[in-house]
Amino acid sequence: GAKTWARIASLIGTCRLNGINPEAYIAATLRKILDQHMQSDIAALMPWNFRE
Repeated sequence: GAKTWARIASLIGTCRLNGINPEAYIAATLRKILDQHMQSDIAALMPWNFRE
């Protein structure tokens, strides 16, 4: 559980450092994954590329 929490905390911290709402980012990213986002375009899912 500690490793999972560390990953989530890191993701949330990265969102905050980039001025992104972590909840909106995570929801949008999960939606894209469920909608069959192409694995080859993984860079588009990074927090610093997120646009609300």
